Amino acid sequence: MRLVKWEKLPPEMQTEEVRKYYDILKKKRLGLFFKRLFDIVVSFALLLILSPLFLILAIAIKIDSKGPVFFRQERITQYGKKFRIFKFRSMVANASKLGSEVTVKNDMRITRMGKIIRKCRLDEISQLIDVLRGKMTFVGTRPEVEKYVKAYTPEMMATLLLPAGITSECSILYKDEDELLNASADVDKTYIEEVLPGKMYYNLQSVEKFGFFRDIRTMFRTVFAMLGKDYSKRRNK
Repeated sequence: MRLVKWEKLPPEMQTEEVRKYYDILKKKRLGLFFKRLFDIVVSFALLLILSPLFLILAIAIKIDSKGPVFFRQERITQYGKKFRIFKFRSMVANASKLGSEVTVKNDMRITRMGKIIRKCRLDEISQLIDVLRGKMTFVGTRPEVEKYVKAYTPEMMATLLLPAGITSECSILYKDEDELLNASADVDKTYIEEVLPGKMYYNLQSVEKFGFFRDIRTMFRTVFAMLGKDYSKRRNK
């Protein structure tokens, strides 16, 4: 994994706000190299090991409801590039046409099987395919849909210097995101004006403090959070 030359960045990223983070990452080329090497080796190994689970989930999803096994939605990753994410489908077919792009607690679009796989975060494991393809990485800012990226401030664009991630410190701290949005009358507005700025505070910190071993620490923290450890304390806004 390497940074492109500054002049090769999209025009909207060639700003003073992004330059600060670009210069920091430019000094961490070795860490970026090991980050990509780790992504390739570990994602390939996990795909082989988890292939039986993939098959079981695929069968369960098809039996439970009509629609494809995978949810393939266009998201934004490194340098603002678009890609179609792999997620095991946890909602009814065409869910994005039936409501907001973000999911709230007790969302009626979630299927019976979907409730189980979302609770265990199993819908995310298919993103190992995206990691192996180089569209995503293990640790990085979660990939947003285009309309939310368009709401980014100039500084938030710095998160696109690295590939989108499966998990992050922000993901751990905001694992209750659906509950935060549940009481909102306008979910999209609440997400853009209240939730997104809070999440981006931590995402930008992660870019600024990037380190290969810090990523490994975040992965372990993610596992502990899934097992019930509480990391929910966030800064006061």
